[in-house]
Amino acid sequence: MASEQMKSVASALLVLNLCMYVIVLAIGSWAMNRAIDHGFIIGPGYELPAHFSPIFFPMGNAATGFFVTFSLIAGVVGVASAIVGLNHTRFWNSDGIPSAASTAAIAWTLTLLAMG
Repeated sequence: MASEQMKSVASALLVLNLCMYVIVLAIGSWAMNRAIDHGFIIGPGYELPAHFSPIFFPMGNAATGFFVTFSLIAGVVGVASAIVGLNHTRFWNSDGIPSAASTAAIAWTLTLLAMG
């Protein structure tokens, strides 16, 4: 009986976690798209600036590119972690615990890295 209650709590938290990572992916994808669309345009007669970056972010400071890149990586791994966790709650046996725990630990570590 207690196991079924924990299964519903775990499922609710996993869906909330999945929504959080989807939001992170949406905002990061928007920022990357804006950076690509409004990046530095090289034409005839132009020279590369001294500190040229292939993806120039028109907003933020010099760390914005790294923040967005790491956020996108953490978001993709987080969505994969949530999918593995939902698969574990679907079967709810001890066979899925190692894969769910390892992907959750990797996603959590990458999220900490993305936070700076």
